[in-house]
Amino acid sequence: MNDVGVAIAVAGEGAAVVRHRFGTNLQRLDKGAGDFATNADVEAENAMLVLLRRERPHDVVLGEETGSTGAGSGSRTWLIDPLCGTLNYAVKMRVAAVNVALRVERDFAAAAVADPFNDEIFWTDGTSAFLRIGGRDTPLIPNGKSKLVDMNFDPPFSNAPAFKAAMLAADPEFAANFRPRVVSTTIALTWVATGQRAAYITDGDIQNSVHFAAGLAVCEGAGCVVTDLLGNAWGNGPTGLLVAADSETHGALLRLVRKYLREFPTQP
Repeated sequence: MNDVGVAIAVAGEGAAVVRHRFGTNLQRLDKGAGDFATNADVEAENAMLVLLRRERPHDVVLGEETGSTGAGSGSRTWLIDPLCGTLNYAVKMRVAAVNVALRVERDFAAAAVADPFNDEIFWTDGTSAFLRIGGRDTPLIPNGKSKLVDMNFDPPFSNAPAFKAAMLAADPEFAANFRPRVVSTTIALTWVATGQRAAYITDGDIQNSVHFAAGLAVCEGAGCVVTDLLGNAWGNGPTGLLVAADSETHGALLRLVRKYLREFPTQP
């Protein structure tokens, strides 16, 4: 299999476990600060690792539950999140994602995001992006017509008190032009690539994040506008993320963010 095929297959392995475990009596594994995993997260990641280690034994793997493994140089790193949206899943909400991304040096070479409940896989080869349903691939074409903007209201709030996503949602000018939505899983990133959402906004440090890597890769492959909260290259510390379907939507949201945040706080 090529790298894209591996990414799709690994995401599919995780999605199969997530579907199988849904609605069962889950064991919660405390991570501290209110965060937790479940045995479904762990089992899904283990299933993904078995396939990934067989197909790419010399690559580094960074997993949400198992951390960094592999003896490679680090030039090829797989980032996997077996169940993004654990809280939703634990309360029997079918809003979750299984994320797999391959980063070669600093660029995404392949990625797949599986929606385990809709039998959908969003994937990219780093240049284009597609939605696979029933083995058939359809190119992703983002647009901002919906005016729906997903916001991540979960901590950390790296740029508070100057900026919080909740402040933007309450802004009268924002309310006049957009409609906020809150989805606690990065499946929302893929919705920007499909045209189901106009944009996605989050605070925090995105670099090396297993949560965001695959969704970001799909968005970039689809041609979305992807920057940090001030319109600069994303991934340079806790500078957040602004992903928009088109430049017009991005520009409008960037101007609103800058009403509150004109520069990032000095980081220690």
